[in-house]
Amino acid sequence: MPIKSDREYRNIGTFEVREDQTSEEYLVRGYASTFEPYLMFEDEGIQYFERIAPTAFDDADMSDVVFLRDHTGRVLARTKNGSLKLSTDAHGLLTDVNLGLTDAAHDMYEDIKTQNYSQMSFSFVVARGGEHFEDNGSTVTRVIDRIFKVYDTSAVAFPANPTTNIGV
Repeated sequence: MPIKSDREYRNIGTFEVREDQTSEEYLVRGYASTFEPYLMFEDEGIQYFERIAPTAFDDADMSDVVFLRDHTGRVLARTKNGSLKLSTDAHGLLTDVNLGLTDAAHDMYEDIKTQNYSQMSFSFVVARGGEHFEDNGSTVTRVIDRIFKVYDTSAVAFPANPTTNIGV
């Protein structure tokens, strides 16, 4: 899936590899988003943060979300067929993925297991009126209160939040 100019992409969150001993399925789990503020960039001494509010996903359309590698390429899992499950908890947007048994799934699983891909991201559109800004002079925080639609969750090489990690 090519990067779309009308969507926002956030690389954030940790995830873990779970080896299911009862089957040969490739299962991974992690957070595609968290509710902690993260630094987006700094300009002329002002730090610009972003925070996803815990309410942001409450009414979001997550009926057909796909799991990808770096927001592109082959679909590895999908909410529509039950191989991708999304839920929120106190920490963020929890992502449970059954990658299936394809060669592409095996490759993605091994990349996650060896931590070549150690973090996640998601692409989305903010709902109309679903954001506000908090400015205290030295920092500006964009708070996303409501998300209209989630398009994908992805394992990514370069997340927006560099302090996240993965556990096996």
